[in-house]
Amino acid sequence: MSRVSKSIATLCIRGDDLFPGEITELLQADPDFATAKGESVVARHSGSARIAKTGLWNLESSDQQPADLDLQIREVLSRTTSNIEVWRSLSKKYRVSMSCGLFVQDWNQQLNISPESLEALGIRGIQLELDIYEGCEEEREKLS
Repeated sequence: MSRVSKSIATLCIRGDDLFPGEITELLQADPDFATAKGESVVARHSGSARIAKTGLWNLESSDQQPADLDLQIREVLSRTTSNIEVWRSLSKKYRVSMSCGLFVQDWNQQLNISPESLEALGIRGIQLELDIYEGCEEEREKLS
């Protein structure tokens, strides 16, 4: 059985009353993308503008080919605070997730996530979200 072809992972924090600067300060990390509810946002792939329906703060990992979510989870978390109390307060106030895209080329590919990665997410209150795409590049462009 072959491994999943490609993976992307993004730490996402969402909330209507989210103030991006506050999250940046608490996590001690600069986001790759952030917006407050009601701000104008320009889509990367189309260039079209829209109004943000909720606040969002994102921190992206590097893409991995073949997929390696353990590496990506470690990468993202290593760029943020290790203070578990900060994480717990954020996860009580906002929706916090590690949003992962998995790109498969064959009908039967394998992906493992280590207990250490699951624990690192769990103790911080980070939900793991997995989106699985068949065919890779066309879908990846839509996510950018």
